[in-house]
Amino acid sequence: MRRGALMAGGAYVIWGLLPIYWKALATVSPGEILVHRILWSVVVCLALLALRRNWGWLRDGLRHPAAFRVSLVTALLLAVNWLVYIWAANSGHLVEASLGYFITPLINVLLGTVILHERLRAGQLAAILVATLGVIYLIVNAGGLLWISFTLALTFGIYGLLRKTSKLGSLEGLSIEMMILTLPAAAFLLFLAGQGQSAFATQSLSVTLLLALTGVVTAGPLLLFAAGARLVPLTTLGVLQYLAPTLQFLIGVLIYGEAFSHTRLIGFGIIWIALAIYTAEGFAMRRRQRQLLATVS
Repeated sequence: MRRGALMAGGAYVIWGLLPIYWKALATVSPGEILVHRILWSVVVCLALLALRRNWGWLRDGLRHPAAFRVSLVTALLLAVNWLVYIWAANSGHLVEASLGYFITPLINVLLGTVILHERLRAGQLAAILVATLGVIYLIVNAGGLLWISFTLALTFGIYGLLRKTSKLGSLEGLSIEMMILTLPAAAFLLFLAGQGQSAFATQSLSVTLLLALTGVVTAGPLLLFAAGARLVPLTTLGVLQYLAPTLQFLIGVLIYGEAFSHTRLIGFGIIWIALAIYTAEGFAMRRRQRQLLATVS
């Protein structure tokens, strides 16, 4: 369990520190960063699949077109999520981006209830209601580009829902998603090069290297998370998942000096209370399950 927590926690820490990485690429357009992230992720994924000699899933997947249609949707959701996040990080809106990932767990609960008809426990309902009050307060009083928060939360929430129903593993799923996006990404990169607007190999060596490593910073934490998530209970993951938005928030406010007024503090505070309710309810549920298992055994 300790090893799993370190792996999953490490993944969330890397995701939380990624804004610094994107800031280092501030001279590159978000669109070009996105296409490099896609193309280099394909390279990393294919290399890992080749090392594992794991290609049977692709052959089996060709026999089930419905799975590829789902992958098409998840690929588009991921592309939108990445583009908005990169733009937000490099445009001084990390606070709004972090809010999106703070409310994503609550969006997941809501989607599970509405789409999968999962039963909503009293604590989960209370958390969603409190978070809704916080969001309404921010919309009415705080201003800012809250569309960033909602876009990130909804795209990642729906992405998680679709991936939950998929039979593909994390590496296989990311591989097929990146393969789907490869052709339009390559076409856009060629267009930029033809217009003389490509940053790759035309700006500094550090920019070129950072663009080439976007595949590693994308696939690396995802694989760490996948390995760690199998070794720890969901309640532990429920706490660890707040590492990433917390780091994003702190980086935005403390390092890059983004505005954080008292009004925003109140709105965020209400949402943090909702997350505390959600986390406490998860721990209580886990404890009751352990007690029940101990009684049965």
